[in-house]
Amino acid sequence: MTAYKAPLDDLRFALFDVLGAEQTLTSLQGGEGHSRDLLDAVLEEAGRLSEQLLAPTNAPADAEGCRYDKATQTVTTPKGFKEAFKAFAEGGWTGLTNPEAYGGQALPGVLGTATTEIFQSGNLAWSLYPLLSEGATHAMELHGEEWQRERFMKPIVAGRWTGTMCLTEPQAGSDLGLLKTRAEPAAADADGHPIYKISGTKIFISAGEHDLAENIVHLVLARLPDAPEGSRGISMFIVPKFKLNADGSPGARNTVAAGAIEHKMGIHACSTCVMNFDGAEGYLIGKPHKGLAAMFTMMNAARLSVGVQGLALAERALQNSLNYARERLQSRALSGPKFPDKPADNLLVQPDVRRMLLTQRAFVEASRALVLYTALQTDIEHRATDAAARQKAGELVAFLIPIAKGMTTELAQECTKEALQIYGGHGYIAENGMEQFVRDARIITLYEGTTGIQAADLLGRKILQLQGVGAKHFLQEIGAFCQQHGADASLRSLIGPLAAAAKEWSELTASLAQRVAANPEELGAAATDYLYYSGYVTLAYFWARSVAAAEAGSQSAAFKRAKRDSAAFYFARILPRTRVHKAAIEAGVATLPDIA
Repeated sequence: MTAYKAPLDDLRFALFDVLGAEQTLTSLQGGEGHSRDLLDAVLEEAGRLSEQLLAPTNAPADAEGCRYDKATQTVTTPKGFKEAFKAFAEGGWTGLTNPEAYGGQALPGVLGTATTEIFQSGNLAWSLYPLLSEGATHAMELHGEEWQRERFMKPIVAGRWTGTMCLTEPQAGSDLGLLKTRAEPAAADADGHPIYKISGTKIFISAGEHDLAENIVHLVLARLPDAPEGSRGISMFIVPKFKLNADGSPGARNTVAAGAIEHKMGIHACSTCVMNFDGAEGYLIGKPHKGLAAMFTMMNAARLSVGVQGLALAERALQNSLNYARERLQSRALSGPKFPDKPADNLLVQPDVRRMLLTQRAFVEASRALVLYTALQTDIEHRATDAAARQKAGELVAFLIPIAKGMTTELAQECTKEALQIYGGHGYIAENGMEQFVRDARIITLYEGTTGIQAADLLGRKILQLQGVGAKHFLQEIGAFCQQHGADASLRSLIGPLAAAAKEWSELTASLAQRVAANPEELGAAATDYLYYSGYVTLAYFWARSVAAAEAGSQSAAFKRAKRDSAAFYFARILPRTRVHKAAIEAGVATLPDIA
């Protein structure tokens, strides 16, 4: 059984010392009351809930899994899940960042990201049930009509209902232009709102069916009869599990049901469903044939949340592998016994064990700064008083989302693998809990678009199509940081390499753009390596910022030393990985011959 302790000290450090979140948030519209005291109190309570209610269910729920009843087409979640969801809803967590007009608390998105990490570390599979609701409410807030927000969004915010995203189909995968689900106009409801009959099959629907809430609201992509071919012909519809009575309460069962739940490698306690829509009644959300715009509203938020999942799993894996390395007595140090009064030294005397632990810590703490920085930019984008500041923040978010999602989830694979490796054979045994983290982490590189899709989005859209506007903002920020701290003795070993890496990143991007212009196939050949390259330089920037903040802060000497040591390790042993990815990018598409 693994333990979990919410990393509140590092969360506070990243939020308030590295990112200056309090000053930023209180300067935004509606943020006057978003003080550090308030945010601290929310983090404390989130930690308590996760440690006491969610974390203890993680391993037992994984072993129990979800149970699907074929006769009733219903799903029973593992023991303790209903009680945890009830406490979660009663605590107001389901509406933490939603507008007050719809029952939410209107707290900043960056706080939502921080608490999401805490809940996902406690139990990733459980956290997926409320997580999907966030995307659904966000889409309704931005694209729905007021009556839809009143009727469908409010109960989700209150925690009485949950939401899903029903996007892909068996033949489509990530190519949503191949969707076949149909939406036929039908009679209007009692209030005169047009009804559509939705028919088709959706797959991989997280939380598509469960017993945690009294209703489930599905946001479904489908085609109207006059829809053009491809992605330009997709519309989005609200399809509730239960139709609504006149008073808004759940009424008769709609003709949508789970045909099965997937038997998966990991996240066994999350019901991943095949959803069948058989003339189910639904309502158009947004304009006809504009469903992709609404979908990407959900998708961008979801991609950042999936990046947080990688961070959350890596954090818990790090905590347990570090504890194990401290306690496990096995063999002796290469230079002689360090604990001669004991039968063996602990694992920490082994340099390779320290390498694995430092790798995890370097990735976890820099990734935390990255996802929180990105979330803070979303708050600026939505609530800054200055239009130019909102635009710049939005461009930064667009640029950083594929890095925050793609890089953090890939690094979670390495972190959970290294954590298991520290346990040795004991890590492979289920009762010790480490193998669950490895299994659970595999899905997150696939959720909301594979790593290759994130890479193509970063290079193809954010760099080439949008002319790298977000990248220019970010590189200018790195340059300004390096200039500001160029004479700082405590940062000298970091500033030079960071400035050089940023310069090389800019030059590599420019040369790659020219090669893609000459041969579009170069984009596909270079994209994933470009994502990794960009990610490693991005994390280096946040490590340099972290050391600068620690040196200027009031943390303990041990805390500051740990930041310096982790940063030095990252710059010496991790940042040089960019050389490999640069070489692969420059090797070009010619090194990827056709395969018969």
